[in-house]
Amino acid sequence: MKKLIGPITQLLTLDKVPLKGALKDEKLMILENAGILIEDEKILEVGEYSHLLDQTKTKNVELIELDGEFVALPGWIDCHTHICFGGSRAQDFAMRNAGKSYLEIAEAGGGIWDTVTQTRNLTQKELAERTALNADRHLSEGVTTIEVKSGYGLNVAEELKMLRAIREANSETKADLISTCLAAHMKPRDFEGTNEEYLVIISEELYPILKSENLTNRIDSFIEKSAFSPDEIVSYYQKAKDLGFDLTVHADQFTTGGSEVAAKFGAKSADHLEASGKKEIDILAKSETIAVALPGASIGLGCAFTPARKILDQGGSLAIGSDWNPGSAPMGDLITQASILATFEKLSTAEVLAALTFRAAAALGLEDRGKLKAGLLADFNLYATYDYREILYQQGKLKPAQVWKNGLKT
Repeated sequence: MKKLIGPITQLLTLDKVPLKGALKDEKLMILENAGILIEDEKILEVGEYSHLLDQTKTKNVELIELDGEFVALPGWIDCHTHICFGGSRAQDFAMRNAGKSYLEIAEAGGGIWDTVTQTRNLTQKELAERTALNADRHLSEGVTTIEVKSGYGLNVAEELKMLRAIREANSETKADLISTCLAAHMKPRDFEGTNEEYLVIISEELYPILKSENLTNRIDSFIEKSAFSPDEIVSYYQKAKDLGFDLTVHADQFTTGGSEVAAKFGAKSADHLEASGKKEIDILAKSETIAVALPGASIGLGCAFTPARKILDQGGSLAIGSDWNPGSAPMGDLITQASILATFEKLSTAEVLAALTFRAAAALGLEDRGKLKAGLLADFNLYATYDYREILYQQGKLKPAQVWKNGLKT
């Protein structure tokens, strides 16, 4: 069934905006008094509403007339989350704000291991239900595609439980969930061997099951002093690449080294980058790897933001993710975080919108979404406003009036 939605005061296609480099708002294509013609899950055409209306008068088209002023944009894409988890880390947040160090919090029973313990205590069904609830909240705020990592299982059986739960949750929410295996989040405390021995076991035992069950095509790791070093992770990534997995990296959050690994292996993205300096920015800018800023983690930890302005000015490609997780980034409000990052890093509205749509899609290796263009998925948001700039100006307080996913109003 074909549907025509309109008239739309401003429609931003994000078409013909480059994948890399800085952007001026003048690069945005804004259609006024526009419409979106869709069929099933795909966009057939975007253009002037009166023209589309004339075209469809003699055809079997459902007309969905909008009453009032609306801005249409592609559905938001969150390319980095950890929304499959158990428990809460409110105690960590309170202790951190009271001046406790990471080590002191860990010794008091907090940190990633606390979430691992609480996640292991849940069944697959319970995890799936919690993940779907988080995804539905994200979808209500306009996030139509959500990357979801494992990484709170940290052994073969528990990582499989998480990834199966993510797949189950994907059938329970209207959002698209893109799973990523983050078994290399840290060496688990209950593993008695070395970092290298843990990585060998995970790659030899887990990778084949991921392929046979089609649980994910994405492998991630945390390259950091508290997790895995650049040298330790090489064999792990090489085996993943040889098996045809896409790669992504938690890189340069507190110390550098991860971004070089990402560029070397042709990773789809390098995420965090708060510690990246000129060398790392140059490496990423010359690569095809998407730099992913995670302002939620900077807000949660009280640390520096990703040097987004420098990455763009150097010619790199920037996406923005929420990093929604129970520890460092519990807020999970993508637009609020992106608005705050824009303020501190002086990002243009065009740069932020690109970072939340087609550039984020590229970080996930997706080419069928992120723009309002014929042939792409009919994923879009309608905001009850006359000016697209109001969305970031209101810093997350302006929510979508309508969210459309795969051609259906959610």
